Amino acid sequence: MASTSRALARLTARPLSGPEAVIARLGRTHAASFTTRSAARAPQLSARSLVAKSRPVTRQAVRSYADAPPKKKPRKIRTTLRWMWRATYLSLLAAVGAVIYDGYLDRHPEEQFAPDPEKKTLVVLGTGWGSVALLKKLDTANYNVVVISPRNYFLFTPLLPSCTTGNIEHRSIMEPVRQILRHKKAAVKFYEAEATKIDTARKVIKIHDNSDVKGNINETEVPYDMLVIGVGAENATFGIPGVRENSCFLKEIRDAQAIRTKIMDCVETAAFKDQEQSEVDRLLHMVVVGGGPTGVEFAGELRDFFDEDIQKLIPDIAHRFKVTLIEALPNVLPMFSKQLIDYTESTFKEEHIEIKTKTMVKKVTDKTVEAEVTGPDGKKSTITIPYGLLVWATGNAVRPLIKDLMAQIPAQKESRRGLAVNEYLVVQGAKDIWAVGDCAVAGYAPTAQVASQEGAFLARLFNNMAKTEALEEKVRDLSASLNLKPGNTAEAAKEIEDTEKQLRRIKDIKPFHYSHQGSLAYIGSEKAVADVAWLNGNVASGGKLTYLFWRSAYLSMCFSTRNRVLVALDWVKAKVYGRDVSRE
Repeated sequence: MASTSRALARLTARPLSGPEAVIARLGRTHAASFTTRSAARAPQLSARSLVAKSRPVTRQAVRSYADAPPKKKPRKIRTTLRWMWRATYLSLLAAVGAVIYDGYLDRHPEEQFAPDPEKKTLVVLGTGWGSVALLKKLDTANYNVVVISPRNYFLFTPLLPSCTTGNIEHRSIMEPVRQILRHKKAAVKFYEAEATKIDTARKVIKIHDNSDVKGNINETEVPYDMLVIGVGAENATFGIPGVRENSCFLKEIRDAQAIRTKIMDCVETAAFKDQEQSEVDRLLHMVVVGGGPTGVEFAGELRDFFDEDIQKLIPDIAHRFKVTLIEALPNVLPMFSKQLIDYTESTFKEEHIEIKTKTMVKKVTDKTVEAEVTGPDGKKSTITIPYGLLVWATGNAVRPLIKDLMAQIPAQKESRRGLAVNEYLVVQGAKDIWAVGDCAVAGYAPTAQVASQEGAFLARLFNNMAKTEALEEKVRDLSASLNLKPGNTAEAAKEIEDTEKQLRRIKDIKPFHYSHQGSLAYIGSEKAVADVAWLNGNVASGGKLTYLFWRSAYLSMCFSTRNRVLVALDWVKAKVYGRDVSRE
Protein backbone atom coordinates (compact mmCIF):
# COMPACT_ATOMS: atom_id res chain seq x y z
CA MET A 1 0.00 0.00 0.00
CA ALA A 2 2.87 2.38 0.83
CA SER A 3 4.54 1.81 -2.52
CA THR A 4 1.26 2.46 -4.26
CA SER A 5 0.80 5.75 -2.43
CA ARG A 6 4.31 6.84 -3.39
CA ALA A 7 3.59 6.05 -7.03
CA LEU A 8 0.45 8.15 -6.90
CA ALA A 9 2.33 10.98 -5.22
CA ARG A 10 4.90 10.97 -8.02
CA LEU A 11 2.13 11.18 -10.58
CA THR A 12 0.81 14.34 -8.98
CA ALA A 13 4.18 15.94 -8.21
CA ARG A 14 3.92 18.45 -11.04
CA PRO A 15 0.96 20.82 -10.99
CA LEU A 16 -1.66 20.44 -13.73
CA SER A 17 -4.05 22.99 -15.02
CA GLY A 18 -7.11 23.24 -17.22
CA PRO A 19 -8.54 20.04 -18.68
CA GLU A 20 -5.48 18.08 -17.63
CA ALA A 21 -6.20 18.84 -13.97
CA VAL A 22 -9.79 17.66 -14.30
CA ILE A 23 -8.76 14.47 -16.07
CA ALA A 24 -5.98 13.88 -13.54
CA ARG A 25 -8.39 14.29 -10.59
CA LEU A 26 -10.72 11.81 -12.20
CA GLY A 27 -7.78 9.49 -12.72
CA ARG A 28 -6.69 9.78 -9.06
CA THR A 29 -10.18 9.11 -7.82
CA HIS A 30 -10.46 6.10 -10.12
CA ALA A 31 -7.03 4.79 -9.08
CA ALA A 32 -7.75 5.25 -5.39
CA SER A 33 -11.10 3.53 -5.54
CA PHE A 34 -9.61 0.75 -7.65
CA THR A 35 -6.75 0.33 -5.15
CA THR A 36 -9.16 0.17 -2.22
CA ARG A 37 -11.37 -2.40 -3.91
CA SER A 38 -8.39 -4.48 -4.99
CA ALA A 39 -6.94 -4.45 -1.48
CA ALA A 40 -10.25 -5.47 0.01
CA ARG A 41 -11.09 -8.18 -2.53
CA ALA A 42 -7.64 -9.55 -3.30
CA PRO A 43 -5.09 -8.92 -0.51
CA GLN A 44 -2.68 -11.26 -2.21
CA LEU A 45 -2.08 -8.80 -5.11
CA SER A 46 1.36 -7.25 -4.97
CA ALA A 47 2.16 -3.55 -5.12
CA ARG A 48 3.75 -4.02 -8.56
CA SER A 49 0.51 -5.40 -9.99
CA LEU A 50 -1.46 -2.52 -8.48
CA VAL A 51 0.94 -0.02 -9.99
CA ALA A 52 0.60 -1.80 -13.30
CA LYS A 53 -3.19 -1.53 -13.04
CA SER A 54 -2.90 2.18 -12.37
CA ARG A 55 -0.65 2.95 -15.38
CA PRO A 56 -3.49 4.41 -17.55
CA VAL A 57 -3.53 7.49 -15.31
CA THR A 58 0.08 8.57 -15.93
CA ARG A 59 0.71 12.07 -17.25
CA GLN A 60 1.68 10.72 -20.65
CA ALA A 61 -1.46 8.57 -20.81
CA VAL A 62 -3.62 11.50 -19.74
CA ARG A 63 -2.09 13.76 -22.38
CA SER A 64 -2.44 11.05 -25.08
CA TYR A 65 -6.07 10.49 -24.08
CA ALA A 66 -6.78 14.20 -24.22
CA ASP A 67 -5.03 14.82 -27.53
CA ALA A 68 -6.15 11.66 -29.42
CA PRO A 69 -8.94 12.22 -32.01
CA PRO A 70 -12.18 10.36 -31.46
CA LYS A 71 -12.25 6.90 -33.06
CA LYS A 72 -14.51 6.41 -36.13
CA LYS A 73 -16.66 3.36 -36.66
CA PRO A 74 -15.41 0.95 -39.38
CA ARG A 75 -17.08 1.57 -42.73
CA LYS A 76 -15.66 -1.29 -44.79
CA ILE A 77 -19.02 -2.96 -45.36
CA ARG A 78 -20.70 0.31 -46.26
CA THR A 79 -17.88 1.18 -48.68
CA THR A 80 -18.00 -2.26 -50.30
CA LEU A 81 -21.75 -2.02 -50.80
CA ARG A 82 -21.37 1.46 -52.26
CA TRP A 83 -18.80 0.29 -54.81
CA MET A 84 -20.90 -2.77 -55.67
CA TRP A 85 -23.88 -0.51 -56.37
CA ARG A 86 -21.74 1.79 -58.50
CA ALA A 87 -20.36 -1.15 -60.49
CA THR A 88 -23.87 -2.54 -61.05
CA TYR A 89 -25.19 0.86 -62.03
CA LEU A 90 -22.35 1.46 -64.48
CA SER A 91 -22.71 -2.05 -65.93
CA LEU A 92 -26.41 -1.48 -66.56
CA LEU A 93 -25.69 1.85 -68.20
CA ALA A 94 -23.02 0.24 -70.38
CA ALA A 95 -25.37 -2.59 -71.37
CA VAL A 96 -28.17 -0.18 -72.25
CA GLY A 97 -25.73 1.97 -74.21
CA ALA A 98 -24.43 -1.07 -76.12
CA VAL A 99 -27.97 -2.14 -77.04
CA ILE A 100 -28.86 1.37 -78.21
CA TYR A 101 -25.67 1.61 -80.26
CA ASP A 102 -26.29 -1.81 -81.81
CA GLY A 103 -29.81 -0.72 -82.73
CA TYR A 104 -28.44 2.45 -84.27
CA LEU A 105 -26.02 0.43 -86.42
CA ASP A 106 -28.87 -1.84 -87.53
CA ARG A 107 -30.97 1.15 -88.49
CA HIS A 108 -28.12 3.00 -90.19
CA PRO A 109 -26.01 0.48 -92.14
CA GLU A 110 -23.14 1.55 -94.33
CA GLU A 111 -23.63 2.08 -98.03
CA GLN A 112 -23.21 -1.02 -100.19
CA PHE A 113 -21.55 -1.09 -103.59
CA ALA A 114 -22.84 -3.00 -106.60
CA PRO A 115 -20.83 -6.17 -107.28
CA ASP A 116 -18.79 -6.54 -110.44
CA PRO A 117 -20.98 -8.26 -113.07
CA GLU A 118 -17.88 -9.95 -114.50
CA LYS A 119 -17.34 -11.90 -111.28
CA LYS A 120 -18.79 -15.35 -110.72
CA THR A 121 -22.40 -15.73 -109.59
CA LEU A 122 -22.75 -17.63 -106.31
CA VAL A 123 -26.30 -18.82 -105.60
CA VAL A 124 -27.26 -19.91 -102.08
CA LEU A 125 -30.46 -21.95 -101.61
CA GLY A 126 -32.10 -21.73 -98.18
CA THR A 127 -31.89 -19.52 -95.11
CA GLY A 128 -31.25 -22.15 -92.46
CA TRP A 129 -28.28 -22.65 -90.18
CA GLY A 130 -25.81 -23.65 -92.89
CA SER A 131 -26.77 -20.98 -95.42
CA VAL A 132 -26.86 -18.13 -92.89
CA ALA A 133 -23.51 -19.16 -91.36
CA LEU A 134 -22.06 -19.03 -94.87
CA LEU A 135 -23.57 -15.61 -95.61
CA LYS A 136 -22.43 -14.23 -92.28
CA LYS A 137 -18.72 -14.89 -92.94
CA LEU A 138 -18.64 -14.65 -96.73
CA ASP A 139 -16.93 -11.67 -98.35
CA THR A 140 -19.65 -10.78 -100.84
CA ALA A 141 -17.31 -8.40 -102.68
CA ASN A 142 -15.70 -11.43 -104.35
CA TYR A 143 -18.89 -12.77 -105.97
CA ASN A 144 -22.29 -11.83 -107.30
CA VAL A 145 -24.30 -13.43 -104.50
CA VAL A 146 -27.95 -14.46 -104.93
CA VAL A 147 -30.01 -15.97 -102.09
CA ILE A 148 -33.20 -17.95 -102.82
CA SER A 149 -35.51 -19.20 -100.08
CA PRO A 150 -39.27 -19.64 -99.52
CA ARG A 151 -38.92 -17.83 -96.17
CA ASN A 152 -37.29 -14.42 -95.77
CA TYR A 153 -35.98 -14.98 -92.24
CA PHE A 154 -33.57 -17.09 -90.22
CA LEU A 155 -35.18 -19.15 -87.45
CA PHE A 156 -33.42 -20.00 -84.18
CA THR A 157 -34.86 -23.52 -83.98
CA PRO A 158 -33.52 -24.59 -80.52
CA LEU A 159 -36.05 -22.26 -78.85
CA LEU A 160 -38.96 -23.27 -81.08
CA PRO A 161 -40.53 -25.59 -78.42
CA SER A 162 -40.78 -22.57 -76.08
CA CYS A 163 -42.95 -20.78 -78.66
CA THR A 164 -45.61 -23.48 -78.51
CA THR A 165 -46.59 -22.58 -74.95
CA GLY A 166 -46.15 -18.80 -75.09
CA ASN A 167 -42.93 -18.77 -73.08
CA ILE A 168 -41.27 -16.98 -76.02
CA GLU A 169 -42.93 -15.05 -78.82
CA HIS A 170 -42.12 -16.36 -82.29
CA ARG A 171 -40.90 -12.94 -83.51
CA SER A 172 -38.15 -13.04 -80.91
CA ILE A 173 -36.36 -15.97 -82.56
CA MET A 174 -36.66 -14.73 -86.15
CA GLU A 175 -34.06 -12.59 -87.92
CA PRO A 176 -35.00 -11.05 -91.31
CA VAL A 177 -32.65 -12.20 -94.06
CA ARG A 178 -32.64 -8.79 -95.71
CA GLN A 179 -31.42 -7.31 -92.43
CA ILE A 180 -28.51 -9.76 -92.51
CA LEU A 181 -27.68 -9.11 -96.16
CA ARG A 182 -27.91 -5.32 -95.76
CA HIS A 183 -24.78 -5.33 -93.60
CA LYS A 184 -22.57 -7.01 -96.19
CA LYS A 185 -19.98 -4.97 -98.13
CA ALA A 186 -21.42 -5.72 -101.56
CA ALA A 187 -25.13 -5.84 -102.31
CA VAL A 188 -26.78 -9.27 -102.32
CA LYS A 189 -29.92 -10.15 -104.24
CA PHE A 190 -32.66 -12.06 -102.42
CA TYR A 191 -35.67 -13.81 -103.96
CA GLU A 192 -38.44 -15.18 -101.75
CA ALA A 193 -39.24 -18.22 -103.83
CA GLU A 194 -39.01 -21.98 -103.81
CA ALA A 195 -36.43 -23.72 -105.98
CA THR A 196 -38.26 -26.44 -107.90
CA LYS A 197 -35.52 -27.80 -110.17
CA ILE A 198 -31.74 -27.61 -110.61
CA ASP A 199 -30.48 -28.11 -114.17
CA THR A 200 -26.84 -29.12 -113.78
CA ALA A 201 -26.22 -29.23 -117.55
CA ARG A 202 -27.37 -25.65 -118.19
CA LYS A 203 -26.35 -24.45 -114.70
CA VAL A 204 -29.70 -22.78 -114.00
CA ILE A 205 -32.24 -23.02 -111.15
CA LYS A 206 -35.96 -22.89 -111.76
CA ILE A 207 -37.74 -20.95 -109.01
CA HIS A 208 -41.43 -20.52 -108.24
CA ASP A 209 -43.17 -17.72 -106.35
CA ASN A 210 -45.42 -19.51 -103.85
CA SER A 211 -46.66 -16.44 -101.97
CA ASP A 212 -50.36 -15.73 -101.55
CA VAL A 213 -50.09 -12.57 -103.65
CA LYS A 214 -49.33 -13.43 -107.25
CA GLY A 215 -47.68 -11.16 -109.80
CA ASN A 216 -47.38 -11.32 -113.55
CA ILE A 217 -44.37 -13.65 -113.34
CA ASN A 218 -44.64 -16.60 -110.96
CA GLU A 219 -41.85 -18.78 -112.34
CA THR A 220 -38.42 -18.00 -113.78
CA GLU A 221 -34.81 -19.21 -113.92
CA VAL A 222 -31.65 -18.03 -112.16
CA PRO A 223 -28.24 -18.89 -113.66
CA TYR A 224 -25.28 -19.79 -111.45
CA ASP A 225 -21.55 -20.36 -111.66
CA MET A 226 -21.31 -21.78 -108.13
CA LEU A 227 -24.19 -23.26 -106.14
CA VAL A 228 -24.59 -23.95 -102.42
CA ILE A 229 -27.60 -26.06 -101.44
CA GLY A 230 -28.85 -25.61 -97.87
CA VAL A 231 -32.57 -26.36 -98.15
CA GLY A 232 -32.66 -28.72 -95.17
CA ALA A 233 -35.05 -31.66 -94.92
CA GLU A 234 -38.75 -32.19 -94.42
CA ASN A 235 -40.59 -34.20 -91.77
CA ALA A 236 -40.44 -37.97 -92.19
CA THR A 237 -43.65 -39.93 -91.61
CA PHE A 238 -42.08 -43.33 -92.47
CA GLY A 239 -45.17 -44.15 -94.51
CA ILE A 240 -47.34 -44.51 -91.40
CA PRO A 241 -51.02 -43.96 -92.25
CA GLY A 242 -52.64 -40.84 -90.80
CA VAL A 243 -49.48 -39.11 -89.54
CA ARG A 244 -49.44 -36.24 -92.02
CA GLU A 245 -53.19 -35.69 -91.80
CA ASN A 246 -53.59 -35.78 -88.00
CA SER A 247 -50.23 -34.80 -86.49
CA CYS A 248 -48.61 -31.46 -85.73
CA PHE A 249 -44.96 -31.11 -86.70
CA LEU A 250 -42.39 -28.88 -85.00
CA LYS A 251 -39.99 -27.57 -87.62
CA GLU A 252 -41.22 -24.12 -88.67
CA ILE A 253 -42.84 -21.08 -87.06
CA ARG A 254 -46.24 -21.98 -88.50
CA ASP A 255 -45.92 -25.39 -86.79
CA ALA A 256 -45.40 -23.77 -83.39
CA GLN A 257 -48.36 -21.48 -83.97
CA ALA A 258 -50.57 -24.41 -84.97
CA ILE A 259 -49.55 -26.35 -81.84
CA ARG A 260 -50.26 -23.37 -79.60
CA THR A 261 -53.73 -22.99 -81.11
CA LYS A 262 -54.44 -26.73 -80.80
CA ILE A 263 -53.38 -26.80 -77.13
CA MET A 264 -55.82 -24.04 -76.20
CA ASP A 265 -58.55 -25.63 -78.34
CA CYS A 266 -58.16 -28.84 -76.34
CA VAL A 267 -58.19 -26.96 -73.03
CA GLU A 268 -61.25 -24.83 -73.80
CA THR A 269 -63.16 -27.79 -75.25
CA ALA A 270 -62.35 -29.88 -72.17
CA ALA A 271 -63.69 -27.02 -69.99
CA PHE A 272 -66.95 -26.87 -71.98
CA LYS A 273 -70.15 -27.29 -69.96
CA ASP A 274 -71.34 -30.87 -69.36
CA GLN A 275 -68.35 -32.39 -71.16
CA GLU A 276 -68.01 -36.14 -70.53
CA GLN A 277 -65.14 -37.12 -68.26
CA SER A 278 -63.76 -39.65 -70.73
CA GLU A 279 -63.68 -36.95 -73.40
CA VAL A 280 -61.96 -34.55 -70.99
CA ASP A 281 -59.27 -37.17 -70.36
CA ARG A 282 -58.75 -37.63 -74.11
CA LEU A 283 -58.62 -33.93 -74.88
CA LEU A 284 -56.07 -33.27 -72.14
CA HIS A 285 -53.83 -36.17 -73.15
CA MET A 286 -50.91 -34.76 -75.15
CA VAL A 287 -48.81 -37.33 -77.04
CA VAL A 288 -45.30 -36.57 -78.32
CA VAL A 289 -43.63 -38.97 -80.76
CA GLY A 290 -39.84 -38.70 -80.75
CA GLY A 291 -37.43 -38.86 -77.81
CA GLY A 292 -34.79 -36.53 -79.24
CA PRO A 293 -34.05 -33.03 -77.89
CA THR A 294 -37.04 -31.48 -79.70
CA GLY A 295 -39.55 -33.98 -78.34
CA VAL A 296 -38.09 -33.95 -74.83
CA GLU A 297 -38.00 -30.14 -74.64
CA PHE A 298 -41.55 -29.83 -75.93
CA ALA A 299 -42.82 -32.34 -73.36
CA GLY A 300 -41.07 -30.40 -70.58
CA GLU A 301 -42.42 -27.04 -71.77
CA LEU A 302 -45.92 -28.50 -72.02
CA ARG A 303 -45.81 -29.84 -68.46
CA ASP A 304 -44.59 -26.48 -67.15
CA PHE A 305 -47.37 -24.68 -69.00
CA PHE A 306 -50.07 -26.68 -67.26
CA ASP A 307 -48.42 -26.76 -63.83
CA GLU A 308 -47.61 -23.04 -63.71
CA ASP A 309 -50.46 -21.42 -65.68
CA ILE A 310 -53.41 -23.67 -66.57
CA GLN A 311 -53.47 -25.02 -63.02
CA LYS A 312 -54.10 -21.49 -61.71
CA LEU A 313 -56.55 -20.39 -64.39
CA ILE A 314 -58.60 -23.58 -64.87
CA PRO A 315 -58.05 -25.70 -61.73
CA ASP A 316 -61.17 -27.82 -62.34
CA ILE A 317 -59.61 -29.77 -65.21
CA ALA A 318 -55.88 -29.19 -64.81
CA HIS A 319 -55.38 -32.32 -62.68
CA ARG A 320 -56.53 -34.46 -65.62
CA PHE A 321 -53.73 -33.23 -67.87
CA LYS A 322 -51.31 -35.92 -69.05
CA VAL A 323 -48.22 -36.06 -71.29
CA THR A 324 -46.94 -39.24 -72.95
CA LEU A 325 -43.63 -39.46 -74.82
CA ILE A 326 -43.25 -42.29 -77.36
CA GLU A 327 -39.80 -43.40 -78.53
CA ALA A 328 -38.93 -46.38 -80.74
CA LEU A 329 -35.42 -46.71 -79.24
CA PRO A 330 -34.70 -48.20 -75.78
CA ASN A 331 -34.26 -44.74 -74.23
CA VAL A 332 -34.72 -41.02 -74.86
CA LEU A 333 -31.92 -38.58 -75.77
CA PRO A 334 -29.68 -41.27 -77.33
CA MET A 335 -26.93 -38.71 -78.07
CA PHE A 336 -26.45 -38.01 -74.32
CA SER A 337 -24.52 -40.02 -71.74
CA LYS A 338 -26.18 -42.83 -69.77
CA GLN A 339 -26.04 -40.73 -66.63
CA LEU A 340 -28.05 -37.90 -68.19
CA ILE A 341 -30.52 -40.30 -69.82
CA ASP A 342 -31.30 -41.81 -66.42
CA TYR A 343 -31.57 -38.34 -64.88
CA THR A 344 -34.00 -37.22 -67.59
CA GLU A 345 -36.18 -40.28 -67.21
CA SER A 346 -36.30 -39.92 -63.42
CA THR A 347 -37.15 -36.22 -63.75
CA PHE A 348 -39.96 -37.02 -66.18
CA LYS A 349 -41.28 -39.57 -63.71
CA GLU A 350 -41.40 -36.89 -61.00
CA GLU A 351 -43.20 -34.55 -63.41
CA HIS A 352 -45.74 -37.28 -64.28
CA ILE A 353 -44.60 -37.48 -67.91
CA GLU A 354 -45.00 -41.07 -69.07
CA ILE A 355 -42.24 -42.44 -71.30
CA LYS A 356 -43.00 -45.36 -73.59
CA THR A 357 -39.73 -46.65 -75.07
CA LYS A 358 -39.41 -49.50 -77.59
CA THR A 359 -42.77 -48.36 -78.94
CA MET A 360 -43.40 -47.92 -82.67
CA VAL A 361 -46.41 -46.07 -84.02
CA LYS A 362 -48.29 -48.10 -86.61
CA LYS A 363 -51.37 -46.00 -87.33
CA VAL A 364 -52.79 -42.60 -86.44
CA THR A 365 -56.43 -41.53 -86.50
CA ASP A 366 -57.97 -38.22 -85.56
CA LYS A 367 -58.40 -39.35 -81.94
CA THR A 368 -56.12 -42.35 -81.30
CA VAL A 369 -52.60 -43.65 -81.85
CA GLU A 370 -52.06 -47.35 -82.45
CA ALA A 371 -48.58 -48.51 -81.48
CA GLU A 372 -46.61 -51.72 -81.12
CA VAL A 373 -44.77 -52.17 -77.82
CA THR A 374 -41.83 -54.53 -77.34
CA GLY A 375 -41.80 -55.82 -73.77
CA PRO A 376 -38.74 -56.76 -71.66
CA ASP A 377 -39.18 -60.38 -72.69
CA GLY A 378 -39.16 -59.45 -76.38
CA LYS A 379 -42.86 -60.07 -76.91
CA LYS A 380 -44.79 -57.50 -78.92
CA SER A 381 -48.23 -56.14 -78.14
CA THR A 382 -50.48 -53.52 -79.66
CA ILE A 383 -51.88 -50.61 -77.64
CA THR A 384 -54.30 -47.82 -78.50
CA ILE A 385 -53.65 -44.37 -76.99
CA PRO A 386 -56.35 -41.67 -77.15
CA TYR A 387 -55.06 -38.13 -77.55
CA GLY A 388 -56.15 -34.54 -77.91
CA LEU A 389 -52.87 -33.30 -79.41
CA LEU A 390 -50.28 -35.36 -81.28
CA VAL A 391 -46.89 -33.80 -82.02
CA TRP A 392 -44.59 -35.63 -84.43
CA ALA A 393 -40.96 -34.74 -83.65
CA THR A 394 -38.92 -37.49 -85.21
CA GLY A 395 -37.12 -38.20 -88.47
CA ASN A 396 -36.03 -36.27 -91.58
CA ALA A 397 -36.97 -36.96 -95.18
CA VAL A 398 -35.35 -35.81 -98.43
CA ARG A 399 -37.07 -32.89 -100.16
CA PRO A 400 -38.38 -33.31 -103.75
CA LEU A 401 -35.78 -30.83 -105.07
CA ILE A 402 -32.95 -32.99 -103.70
CA LYS A 403 -34.52 -36.21 -104.99
CA ASP A 404 -34.70 -34.72 -108.48
CA LEU A 405 -31.06 -33.57 -108.33
CA MET A 406 -29.89 -36.97 -107.08
CA ALA A 407 -31.67 -38.59 -110.02
CA GLN A 408 -29.62 -36.42 -112.43
CA ILE A 409 -26.26 -37.43 -110.94
CA PRO A 410 -25.17 -41.06 -111.42
CA ALA A 411 -22.80 -40.88 -108.42
CA GLN A 412 -25.78 -40.19 -106.13
CA LYS A 413 -27.73 -43.33 -107.04
CA GLU A 414 -26.73 -45.17 -103.85
CA SER A 415 -27.44 -42.26 -101.50
CA ARG A 416 -30.72 -42.42 -99.60
CA ARG A 417 -30.66 -39.73 -96.91
CA GLY A 418 -29.48 -36.79 -99.02
CA LEU A 419 -26.69 -35.50 -101.22
CA ALA A 420 -23.45 -37.37 -100.62
CA VAL A 421 -20.57 -34.87 -100.30
CA ASN A 422 -16.79 -35.21 -100.01
CA GLU A 423 -14.50 -33.79 -97.33
CA TYR A 424 -14.81 -30.32 -98.88
CA LEU A 425 -18.64 -30.56 -98.97
CA VAL A 426 -18.64 -30.80 -102.77
CA VAL A 427 -21.58 -32.83 -104.09
CA GLN A 428 -20.10 -36.05 -105.43
CA GLY A 429 -20.50 -36.41 -109.17
CA ALA A 430 -21.37 -32.72 -109.69
CA LYS A 431 -19.33 -29.70 -110.68
CA ASP A 432 -19.42 -26.37 -108.80
CA ILE A 433 -22.14 -27.58 -106.40
CA TRP A 434 -21.77 -27.77 -102.62
CA ALA A 435 -24.30 -28.89 -99.98
CA VAL A 436 -24.63 -28.13 -96.24
CA GLY A 437 -27.02 -29.00 -93.44
CA ASP A 438 -29.70 -31.67 -93.31
CA CYS A 439 -29.82 -32.11 -97.11
CA ALA A 440 -26.16 -33.22 -97.15
CA VAL A 441 -24.72 -36.56 -96.06
CA ALA A 442 -21.26 -35.89 -94.63
CA GLY A 443 -21.15 -38.58 -91.96
CA TYR A 444 -22.44 -36.37 -89.12
CA ALA A 445 -25.74 -36.09 -87.27
CA PRO A 446 -28.26 -33.71 -88.87
CA THR A 447 -28.07 -30.96 -86.24
CA ALA A 448 -27.94 -27.18 -86.29
CA GLN A 449 -24.43 -27.28 -84.86
CA VAL A 450 -23.14 -29.36 -87.76
CA ALA A 451 -24.86 -27.18 -90.38
CA SER A 452 -23.49 -23.99 -88.84
CA GLN A 453 -19.91 -25.28 -88.88
CA GLU A 454 -20.32 -26.49 -92.47
CA GLY A 455 -21.54 -23.06 -93.58
CA ALA A 456 -18.64 -21.30 -91.85
CA PHE A 457 -16.20 -23.73 -93.51
CA LEU A 458 -17.61 -22.97 -96.96
CA ALA A 459 -17.31 -19.23 -96.31
CA ARG A 460 -13.59 -19.64 -95.57
CA LEU A 461 -13.24 -21.88 -98.62
CA PHE A 462 -14.87 -19.39 -100.98
CA ASN A 463 -12.94 -16.45 -99.52
CA ASN A 464 -9.70 -18.36 -100.06
CA MET A 465 -10.71 -19.32 -103.58
CA ALA A 466 -11.26 -15.66 -104.43
CA LYS A 467 -7.88 -14.69 -102.94
CA THR A 468 -6.22 -17.54 -104.83
CA GLU A 469 -7.60 -16.34 -108.16
CA ALA A 470 -6.47 -12.78 -107.44
CA LEU A 471 -2.95 -13.91 -106.51
CA GLU A 472 -2.67 -16.21 -109.51
CA GLU A 473 -3.66 -13.33 -111.78
CA LYS A 474 -1.06 -11.16 -110.08
CA VAL A 475 1.64 -13.76 -110.69
CA ARG A 476 0.67 -13.99 -114.37
CA ASP A 477 0.83 -10.21 -114.76
CA LEU A 478 4.21 -9.97 -113.03
CA SER A 479 5.60 -12.84 -115.08
CA ALA A 480 4.37 -11.27 -118.33
CA SER A 481 6.04 -7.93 -117.52
CA LEU A 482 9.22 -9.45 -116.11
CA ASN A 483 11.37 -8.80 -119.25
CA LEU A 484 9.73 -5.49 -120.20
CA LYS A 485 11.58 -3.49 -117.54
CA PRO A 486 15.14 -4.85 -117.23
CA GLY A 487 16.00 -2.49 -114.40
CA ASN A 488 13.31 -3.99 -112.11
CA THR A 489 13.89 -7.66 -112.94
CA ALA A 490 15.25 -8.64 -109.51
CA GLU A 491 12.56 -6.68 -107.69
CA ALA A 492 9.80 -8.24 -109.81
CA ALA A 493 11.23 -11.74 -109.29
CA LYS A 494 11.25 -11.21 -105.53
CA GLU A 495 7.61 -10.05 -105.64
CA ILE A 496 6.65 -13.11 -107.68
CA GLU A 497 8.38 -15.37 -105.14
CA ASP A 498 6.57 -13.72 -102.21
CA THR A 499 3.24 -13.95 -103.99
CA GLU A 500 3.75 -17.64 -104.74
CA LYS A 501 4.55 -18.30 -101.07
CA GLN A 502 1.36 -16.52 -100.04
CA LEU A 503 -0.51 -18.49 -102.67
CA ARG A 504 0.73 -21.81 -101.29
CA ARG A 505 -0.37 -20.83 -97.79
CA ILE A 506 -3.86 -19.93 -98.97
CA LYS A 507 -4.23 -23.06 -101.07
CA ASP A 508 -3.39 -25.26 -98.08
CA ILE A 509 -7.00 -25.60 -96.91
CA LYS A 510 -7.72 -28.47 -94.57
CA PRO A 511 -10.83 -30.59 -95.23
CA PHE A 512 -13.95 -29.99 -93.17
CA HIS A 513 -13.83 -31.46 -89.71
CA TYR A 514 -16.74 -31.21 -87.31
CA SER A 515 -15.92 -30.15 -83.75
CA HIS A 516 -18.62 -31.26 -81.34
CA GLN A 517 -19.22 -28.57 -78.70
CA GLY A 518 -21.80 -30.53 -76.71
CA SER A 519 -25.54 -31.14 -76.42
CA LEU A 520 -28.17 -29.31 -74.38
CA ALA A 521 -31.81 -30.11 -73.61
CA TYR A 522 -34.46 -28.63 -71.32
CA ILE A 523 -36.42 -31.26 -69.38
CA GLY A 524 -38.98 -29.15 -67.47
CA SER A 525 -39.33 -27.83 -63.91
CA GLU A 526 -36.46 -25.40 -64.57
CA LYS A 527 -34.04 -28.27 -65.06
CA ALA A 528 -31.82 -29.06 -68.01
CA VAL A 529 -29.17 -31.56 -69.03
CA ALA A 530 -25.87 -30.71 -70.70
CA ASP A 531 -23.21 -32.93 -72.23
CA VAL A 532 -20.49 -30.39 -73.02
CA ALA A 533 -17.09 -31.05 -74.58
CA TRP A 534 -14.29 -30.00 -72.26
CA LEU A 535 -10.57 -30.44 -73.03
CA ASN A 536 -10.24 -34.10 -74.14
CA GLY A 537 -13.51 -35.33 -72.65
CA ASN A 538 -17.10 -34.44 -71.87
CA VAL A 539 -18.68 -32.87 -68.81
CA ALA A 540 -22.16 -34.20 -68.01
CA SER A 541 -24.44 -32.24 -65.70
CA GLY A 542 -28.12 -31.83 -64.98
CA GLY A 543 -30.33 -29.77 -62.68
CA LYS A 544 -31.29 -26.17 -62.01
CA LEU A 545 -27.78 -24.75 -62.39
CA THR A 546 -27.54 -26.50 -65.74
CA TYR A 547 -30.85 -24.85 -66.63
CA LEU A 548 -29.23 -21.44 -66.07
CA PHE A 549 -26.32 -22.55 -68.26
CA TRP A 550 -28.82 -23.75 -70.91
CA ARG A 551 -30.50 -20.36 -70.95
CA SER A 552 -27.25 -18.39 -71.07
CA ALA A 553 -25.85 -20.64 -73.83
CA TYR A 554 -28.94 -20.30 -76.02
CA LEU A 555 -29.07 -16.58 -75.35
CA SER A 556 -25.47 -16.17 -76.49
CA MET A 557 -26.12 -18.28 -79.60
CA CYS A 558 -28.99 -16.09 -80.77
CA PHE A 559 -28.16 -14.48 -84.09
CA SER A 560 -28.22 -10.80 -83.08
CA THR A 561 -28.38 -8.49 -80.09
CA ARG A 562 -31.97 -7.75 -81.06
CA ASN A 563 -32.89 -11.44 -80.69
CA ARG A 564 -31.09 -11.69 -77.35
CA VAL A 565 -32.91 -8.68 -75.92
CA LEU A 566 -36.31 -9.90 -77.13
CA VAL A 567 -35.80 -13.44 -75.81
CA ALA A 568 -34.60 -12.16 -72.42
CA LEU A 569 -37.61 -9.83 -72.15
CA ASP A 570 -39.95 -12.70 -73.07
CA TRP A 571 -38.47 -14.84 -70.29
CA VAL A 572 -38.89 -12.03 -67.76
CA LYS A 573 -42.43 -11.32 -68.93
CA ALA A 574 -43.44 -14.99 -68.67
CA LYS A 575 -41.92 -15.24 -65.18
CA VAL A 576 -43.65 -12.11 -63.88
CA TYR A 577 -47.02 -12.27 -65.64
CA GLY A 578 -47.22 -15.92 -66.70
CA ARG A 579 -47.60 -17.38 -70.18
CA ASP A 580 -50.15 -16.07 -72.60
CA VAL A 581 -53.11 -18.48 -72.76
CA SER A 582 -55.00 -16.75 -75.54
CA ARG A 583 -55.88 -19.01 -78.44
CA GLU A 584 -54.31 -16.95 -81.24
